[in-house]
Amino acid sequence: MARATAERTLERVGGPLGLASAVAPTIAFVMTDLVAGLAPALLALGVTAVVACALRLARRESPAAAVAGLVVAAVCAVVAALAGEARAFFLPSMVLPVLFVVAYTVSLIARRPLMGLIVNPLSGAPRRWRTHGSLRRLYIVSTLVGMVLAVGNLGARIVFYTADQPGALAVVQVAATSIFALHFAITLVLARRYAGTPGLSPGTPLTTNA
Repeated sequence: MARATAERTLERVGGPLGLASAVAPTIAFVMTDLVAGLAPALLALGVTAVVACALRLARRESPAAAVAGLVVAAVCAVVAALAGEARAFFLPSMVLPVLFVVAYTVSLIARRPLMGLIVNPLSGAPRRWRTHGSLRRLYIVSTLVGMVLAVGNLGARIVFYTADQPGALAVVQVAATSIFALHFAITLVLARRYAGTPGLSPGTPLTTNA
């Protein structure tokens, strides 16, 4: 079950080729900047982003996701061009961990852990997961882990941005994407294990373990 869930999770993010397409523009930008400077790096970014978008469309991935990737690359390129430095390319993406930290925090305060809202509809577990102690604790812990990861992601980005290390920023960005996918997959596997245990079928009355 764990293997099947991991494979389905990987498929949801586009599989190995989809992940490669998502990170290729960033890698092309950083590598070209190291070798030839900012202007050629922006050109390499544009070409790679268009190719990645076309590849995702050819693989019949979500058109919205494919176009969104192209738009994000364009926004990052404009910021870097206006700032005149490669590290500014990563400024727009630094907003994401901030948004995640806020979302995780608000969801915990509201007693609606974010990972439960994201994962539970895909897990086959009962909709009333908040009334089941085991599932609720799983999603609370997963949300806390996600918040720690988001804080670490943001902290690393700030450190390397201040140090003007675009290569390190690229590594952090690629690693953060992979870690988030792994965190999601682990949470989904555990939730499906709970969903497959007696007393947790959607039609079964639930009891609170709190």
